[in-house]
Amino acid sequence: MSSVITAARTSLIALVTLSLLACGDTAELPQDAAEGSNPTLPKPRETLIPTLKIADAKGWSQGEQPQAAEGLKVNAFATGLDHPRWLYVLPNGDVLVAETNTPKQEASGGIKGMVMGWAMKRAGAGVPSPNRITLLRDADKDGVAETKSVFLKDLNSPFGMALVGDTLYIANSDALLRFPYQDGATEITVKGEKVADLPAGPINYHWTRSLVASPDGSKLYVGVGSNSNVGENGLDNEKDRAAIHEIDPATVTSRIFASGTRNPVGLAFEPETKLLWIVVNERDELGSDLVPDYLTSVKEGGFYGWPFSYWGQHVDERAKPQNPDLVAKAIVPDYALGNHVAPLGLIFAAGATLPEAYRNGVFVGEHGSWNRNPLGGYKVVFVPFADGKPSGKPQDVLTGFVNEEGYARGRPVGVTIGRDGALLVADDVGNSVWRVTPERATALAD
Repeated sequence: MSSVITAARTSLIALVTLSLLACGDTAELPQDAAEGSNPTLPKPRETLIPTLKIADAKGWSQGEQPQAAEGLKVNAFATGLDHPRWLYVLPNGDVLVAETNTPKQEASGGIKGMVMGWAMKRAGAGVPSPNRITLLRDADKDGVAETKSVFLKDLNSPFGMALVGDTLYIANSDALLRFPYQDGATEITVKGEKVADLPAGPINYHWTRSLVASPDGSKLYVGVGSNSNVGENGLDNEKDRAAIHEIDPATVTSRIFASGTRNPVGLAFEPETKLLWIVVNERDELGSDLVPDYLTSVKEGGFYGWPFSYWGQHVDERAKPQNPDLVAKAIVPDYALGNHVAPLGLIFAAGATLPEAYRNGVFVGEHGSWNRNPLGGYKVVFVPFADGKPSGKPQDVLTGFVNEEGYARGRPVGVTIGRDGALLVADDVGNSVWRVTPERATALAD
């Protein structure tokens, strides 16, 4: 009987999903209209059934790889990984990779929840979480990691990593842990010490916990996403969420540094000003031309709108009850990255040995859309900076993750700069880490 019920449920999901795929809206504006410091913000277009357009996850075939921009080349630094999402480079050049996925939790209810679960599986997010950190080592410096070993295991959907002195911090989906680290270590076997609990729960809608240490190492910053799209599960389920947490590891105390950031993932400090910058995944289901995901500096105590408004004081009527006092304080982000591009990875170019055009700015890993027609994101871009601020439109660095048939061969997530100055990109669908370098060695002198 159970097999009959399962088959019926699967058929129902497929039927509903086919209906969804036939509905929704199509973008009327080019994606670049939603980029920069002054994006075009049309009126919201709510539809009875939201736009659902997904690049089915297929992975890379033998010999395939992403396409690097002119003047750059790409090679596989590591392959055969298991859903690699985030990267961290240790002082000796070893690269840590968080192989991770959604933690075990209750599913969202109703047909919509069932369909979204099915959709995420199509997008490559339906695999169990490996719950480990893997170490990659390129001892012979040929640009390919010949060592791949388990560094930390039995974690709980780990994501962010930060080394401060001889202490390695790991941000699980529900807690910040710390471990002793010795230079050159290939594994850690001791149990981690809990530094702070992080918002979680039976339903943990945005589960990634990105992590960065302040330039002096005295504070840690953790990005915690909302527990819904726009507060539809009740604001009582959003306590301490959609926020940047500041944690003092010495006193084991924490506070909310900034709030109203729907899903802040990549965090990084700008080298000149030492200001914290983040990329944020904005809300869905207002049409293919809304709402721009963004890159912004973070003001201490600042509120960035979610769930009551977006891009400053543009009110989202779906949020109940409204809070006009908070809306009046909402900060306009610095820079729009486009609609539904899903920015996750963020790293400043300091230390990169790429051509001069890529030396001052940020690299952003755009995981890709599900709520926009046509697709958005699915690439790595570079945003140039001048005087500590964005100074131009996003430039494609690594593309080709979606093929001509619309299948996702890969999806970029975390980005970082290797000790040798190469750009490293985690690809959770392609189960690889890509390495981007100048096309010619002479490019270093450009």
